[in-house]
Amino acid sequence: MPRVLTRIATASLAALIVLCLAWELWLAPLRPGGSLVALKALPLALPLPGVLAGRRYTYQWSSLLILAYFAEGATRAWAESGIGRTLALAEVALSLVFFAAAVSYARLTRASA
Repeated sequence: MPRVLTRIATASLAALIVLCLAWELWLAPLRPGGSLVALKALPLALPLPGVLAGRRYTYQWSSLLILAYFAEGATRAWAESGIGRTLALAEVALSLVFFAAAVSYARLTRASA
């Protein structure tokens, strides 16, 4: 089961990185031609090696990091329309999938008391 959760977490994290870059550079940037808001994808790259390696501590802290992306997606889904809203809802969905996988992985791999 931890292997499946690692795959789910890795896939959702990678998809969220791609979504953030595509959103802010090409699909619906805040400014024509893209903006520096695309740098929001950089913090998502930090936990990727630890998630791939199955480090429990990485799953724990990245589950807190991902909540910022959930909040941003929820806010922009409320405030935007059209493709921006669709992309924001995708961000919410991917962040929820990663959060669920990360928390489940951390619970499954915790040491017995």
